[in-house]
Amino acid sequence: MKAEEKIWSALEEVIDPEIGVNIVDLGLVYEVSVEDNGKVSIEMTLTIPQCPLADEIVDNVKRTVSQIPEVKQVDVRLVWEPKWTPAKMNDQAREEIRARQTLVQ
Repeated sequence: MKAEEKIWSALEEVIDPEIGVNIVDLGLVYEVSVEDNGKVSIEMTLTIPQCPLADEIVDNVKRTVSQIPEVKQVDVRLVWEPKWTPAKMNDQAREEIRARQTLVQ
């Protein structure tokens, strides 16, 4: 598996603590790039710019991706354009959220 594939896979382990769904399925990760020297750049957003858990999510991304042997450095850049909308979620995220809402009712 290539380094970029490992990174995307690792990012699926990072859960948005408020929503309870991983950041990849939510559509929060816009771009992953890997340089030959092991430097990884991740461009992502959050569901809202004022997210109170922004630092926690970014720290979790850095910690999770840093565990991949090929990765030497991780830079995460939060962007607000394009703006995140629920339309960016994949079907897996929609199903997980629906299932949680059903359990709460």
